[in-house]
Amino acid sequence: MPGWLQAGGWGLLAGSALLVGAALGWFAKVSRRVIASIMAFGAGVLLSAVSFDLIAEAHERGGLTATTIGAAGGALAYTGANVLLARGGARHRKRSGDQQPCEQEQPGSGSAIAVGALLDGVPESVVIGASLLAGGPVSLVTVVAVFLSNVPEGLSSAAGMRRAGRSRRYVFLLWTAIALVSGLAALLGYTLLGGTSPAVLATITALAAGAILAMIADTMVPEAFEDAHLLVGLITVLGFLTAFALSHA
Repeated sequence: MPGWLQAGGWGLLAGSALLVGAALGWFAKVSRRVIASIMAFGAGVLLSAVSFDLIAEAHERGGLTATTIGAAGGALAYTGANVLLARGGARHRKRSGDQQPCEQEQPGSGSAIAVGALLDGVPESVVIGASLLAGGPVSLVTVVAVFLSNVPEGLSSAAGMRRAGRSRRYVFLLWTAIALVSGLAALLGYTLLGGTSPAVLATITALAAGAILAMIADTMVPEAFEDAHLLVGLITVLGFLTAFALSHA
């Protein structure tokens, strides 16, 4: 199978978890405490994948300077875009409670939330595609980490959208589109980054890692600790250790 097709398929698989989560968030009556717990696990998984897979790989390929510049640049780019989207009503796009504004309260917030969801998902998908460039198999740790973290993201966000009065059609069309874009982003990550030098590839990998770290702190951690209970910290560590074990399997 061609590498570009593999990259797109893996990206689509990881992105499809958003639809699984959205279905749970829309149709199932999941308590806020359970959502917080699931989000905590997803945050731990992604934190581990970024630390032991993406940042470590970037450092091995390009050294400390390229890794630092890339990660800082990714975090800066994500934060800047997120500030603009927050002004449009997308600040609480991953929240399951009443924080998301409805369209009547803030016109255009639905579009801002859709763009924000894209902003959250693209860096993850790009690194999935880029992981195939070495000629070996896809980074299974990255795919599993993104899949496991996408379920609570879709669940929490869909629950919040339902509370804000958005239609089922809007919610599922949005997450279907994001899943398809995830596959496309992974495909582009493979095709556009092929042939780049190790230093450039390391910088781009670190850039994606920095964006993902900023996203975790800005959108996942607040939801995880919205209804914090005594086991949230433990659940986060369990997610972290799950991804760590996969990276050393």
